[in-house]
Amino acid sequence: MLRTADEELTIDELAARAGVTVRTVRFYSSRGLLPPPRLRGRLGLYGGDHLARLDLIRDLQALGFTLSAIERHLERIPADATPEDLALQRALLAPWTRDQSEDLDRHELNQRAGRHLDDELIEQLVALGVLERLPEDPDRLRLPSTAMLGVGLQILDLGLPLEMLVQAKGIVEQHTTQIAVELRELFAANVLRPYVERGRPEQERERVRAATDQLRPLTIQVLVNGFQRAVNDVIRDHV
Repeated sequence: MLRTADEELTIDELAARAGVTVRTVRFYSSRGLLPPPRLRGRLGLYGGDHLARLDLIRDLQALGFTLSAIERHLERIPADATPEDLALQRALLAPWTRDQSEDLDRHELNQRAGRHLDDELIEQLVALGVLERLPEDPDRLRLPSTAMLGVGLQILDLGLPLEMLVQAKGIVEQHTTQIAVELRELFAANVLRPYVERGRPEQERERVRAATDQLRPLTIQVLVNGFQRAVNDVIRDHV
C-alpha cells in the first residue's frame, strides 16, 4: 500500500501498522534509521514517511543487509524523502529479494537435506556460504536460501578440493557483484532518474514498477545464457 505523508500516528499506532514493536521503533530512531517525529505539544506524531522507511528496512533485512549496512544505505536517502520516493526504492529492491532465510537446528537441517550432515560437512557448507552460524544460538544454523542447500551438497559430493571451491565462490561473487552494481546504475540512469526529474508523474509510476518486477527473471536468463556462451568459447579456445 502506498503511504501518504500526511498520516498522523502515535508511536503505538506506527508500530502496529508496521508490524513491529514500539521498542523496535525506538531502537531504529536511536540509530538514526527513522527521522524524529513531528511534535504536537509533547506528543510525537509519525507519518507515512516513517511507515515507508520501516517497510524499506524490512526489505533490506530480507536481502540479508546487516544493521550497519542498512544505516549506510539509508544515509544516502534524504531525510525529507517522500513516501513515494521510498516506495520506489522498495520497488527497485523487490525483484531481487532472495528467498526468506530460515534458522534450523541440526535435526531440522538433516530433514531438509534428506540425509545426515556431520560436523565436517557442516563446516564445508559454512565455508561455501550455504549455511551461516548464529553466534547468539550455536545450536542452530541459518539457511540463507533454501534452494542452495541441495546445490551445495551436490557440489561437495563431487569430491573436489574445498579450497578450490571456496576460491571459485569468491570469483563468482566478485564478478556477479560488479555486474549487479553496473546494471543497477544503468537502470537508475535510464529509468529511475528521468522519472524523478519529470516530477514522478503518477501515470508512469506503475510502468516503472512493472519494469522492475520483470528485471529479475530476464536478467538471470541473460546472465545464464551469456555465461554458457563464455564457457563454450573458453573451452573451444583452450582445446
